[in-house]
Amino acid sequence: MAADFDRELKRLLEQAGCAHLRAGKGSHQIWYSPISKRKFPVPIGIKSRHTANGVLKDAGLPKAF
Repeated sequence: MAADFDRELKRLLEQAGCAHLRAGKGSHQIWYSPISKRKFPVPIGIKSRHTANGVLKDAGLPKAF
C-alpha cells in the first residue's frame, strides 16, 4: 500500500501558520500561507511525495518528503 502524506503535510502546514480556508472543487482543500501570502490547493489523499513537496513549495516551505 502506498504512503499517505495527508496527515504529516497538514501538520507541517499548520505548524508554519497556514490556515485551511474551505473545501475546494472535487478532491481539494483551499489553504492560505502567511509566508507566501497566497491561497493554494491541497489535494485530499496525497500518495506522491512529489505532490506533497509541491504543496509545501506553494506554501513557501522547504521540501520535507
